[in-house]
Amino acid sequence: MPHPFTPVASVPVDLHAARVHEEGWQSWSPSGSYALGDTPYRPANDNWATVCYRPGHTVPADTFQGEGLLALDPGDGTPVRLWAAPEPTAEVPSIRLVVRDGQAEITADGPVKEWTGTDIQSVLADWAAGLALPTPRPAPTVWCSWYEYFTAVTEDDIHENLRAMDTLDLPIDVVQIDDGYQKALGDWLTLSGRFRSREGIADTIRARGRRAGIWTAPFLVDPASTLAAEHPDWLVRDTDGGFTHAGHNWGHDLYVLDTTHPEAAAYLTEVFTTLRSEGYDYFKVDFLYAGALDGVRHADVGALTAYREGIELIRAAIGPDAYLLGCGAPILPSIGLFDAMRVSPDTAPHRRPEADDHSQPGQDSAEFTGIGRQWQHGRLWVNDPDCLMARPAVETRERWAAHVESTGGLMASSDRLLSLDTWGVEMTRRLLTGVAR
Repeated sequence: MPHPFTPVASVPVDLHAARVHEEGWQSWSPSGSYALGDTPYRPANDNWATVCYRPGHTVPADTFQGEGLLALDPGDGTPVRLWAAPEPTAEVPSIRLVVRDGQAEITADGPVKEWTGTDIQSVLADWAAGLALPTPRPAPTVWCSWYEYFTAVTEDDIHENLRAMDTLDLPIDVVQIDDGYQKALGDWLTLSGRFRSREGIADTIRARGRRAGIWTAPFLVDPASTLAAEHPDWLVRDTDGGFTHAGHNWGHDLYVLDTTHPEAAAYLTEVFTTLRSEGYDYFKVDFLYAGALDGVRHADVGALTAYREGIELIRAAIGPDAYLLGCGAPILPSIGLFDAMRVSPDTAPHRRPEADDHSQPGQDSAEFTGIGRQWQHGRLWVNDPDCLMARPAVETRERWAAHVESTGGLMASSDRLLSLDTWGVEMTRRLLTGVAR
């Protein structure tokens, strides 16, 4: 049951100079600062509200809302104020701000604590530093198949780019195979027809002196998968007895794996121990919001507890030395679980996101939220700003490259390397070498 919103603070503001920072729920949720007269980014349709925002937490008109964090610069020279969840991995209240008669009225549907600072980014950074997490280990450099090949990637594409890395002398540590190698979401150990041997390609990558990486969406299940057909009891249910709906993507609805079910947990452990034994030691786990959706699970635990236990299960399976990158993940509930985190929506070869919904792929949306979450880098994890695309066909590639470089975060290339022109090769080498960091 949702909790009622109760008053937290009333703060005088300069209506022309004040700014508000909204922290979005998950990687793809818009996060950043707005003037009081701005209209914050909101979902353009119900499906994106489920897949990219916080389901069940609709924001009223003329209201700012942060999930677990909301900051206000009053604009009148008084300190910046931050309202934050006291236990951000266990309970994430929604925090609202509305302006009435020159006052910012703050309410929340759960407990919050107040911090003060000199500017929005620094007060958020101070809050993160106060968590006293271990310093994240440096990220490897990465080549990722996604933004060139998408789900049509083949094993031959990986081989071609492996050869090109050597030819172009690019300092790439990890070759990460993205979505497309598997038969279906949930059937992670069954190959699509485009790959011959998952272990064989990992061996080839490692034989060339690089590390093998792989993508999964561990909490999502395709209704047409073998897993869904043979083990419907492994899926999270809604209160009416149907399957919990995790949105629509890849042309079909999405179900959720119930990792509190002992057999489902054992299966997920088998998936990741198998991948690790085959030579993969870099894991991009994606669409993680699904693991934190409300629903009826085998064990009587809350959604955030189930989510964290699911990630901990994956970490136990891959071991402490493997590198774990989260994506599409609820931000505050993920604290302490990952080496690196995608902190923005997907980028794209184009600049504007569809329907101007800043949770959707686009360079504008990735830059807006990536800048808004820069305070997380080096404090919660290594920020992943998303991949560099430097091929000539990419719109405003120079501007996108400058943004990626400015973050100092995880550096990944995602082009067919032989399609790069001279500028593209040199910019890719520059970012992977880290000459500006």
